Amino acid sequence: MTATLVIFSGGQDSTTCLFQAIAEYGVANVQTITFAYGQRHSIELERAAWIARDLGVKQTVLDLSLISGITNNALMDNTAEIDTSGSLPNTFVDGRNALFLLYAAIYAKSQNIKEIFVGVCETDFSGYPDCRDVFVKSMNVSLNLAMAYDFNIRTPLMYLTKKETWALADKLGVFDYIRQHTHTCYLGVDGGCHECPSCLLREKGLSEYLAERT
Repeated sequence: MTATLVIFSGGQDSTTCLFQAIAEYGVANVQTITFAYGQRHSIELERAAWIARDLGVKQTVLDLSLISGITNNALMDNTAEIDTSGSLPNTFVDGRNALFLLYAAIYAKSQNIKEIFVGVCETDFSGYPDCRDVFVKSMNVSLNLAMAYDFNIRTPLMYLTKKETWALADKLGVFDYIRQHTHTCYLGVDGGCHECPSCLLREKGLSEYLAERT
């Protein structure tokens, strides 16, 4: 059975991907990798560690906080107000997903893993360019060429709305788990601030799915 690696933040999307991977391969054949990149709050990392322990999945945590020395954004500055008025929200972290995929691939190859799950989506999203399918596919090609290794980057949420992502969690039998234990809030509020773009997107999708579910 093929082993797989999940890029894992402890949020709704990456946790749904984790459960998808476990459903396909079994928990013993799944690993996670989590990145500490200087995010403005620690609850995300704490939640990821808790979920990995709870599910009995191996987690590797890498420190990529060096990027804080070369880029500025609201996700890495706890004094910054979140602003979505520009062409890109100021929560966009330049190069983040490129770095995540690169380091995940390096680690995956060291473990003889070829498949990498990442929970990016270009349907209900904040407009980040590194969440688009074209970027992931190009990165897949580049990583294969760079390391002479046949990586397969999986993006099961790419064309799902947030409502459909909640439906997938329900289909996997983990709807309540995702709802109770994952963290998505940009401001690091336990249970969500209900005001930031990430919370609004999550809660809108949840509301739409619950209306359909009942």
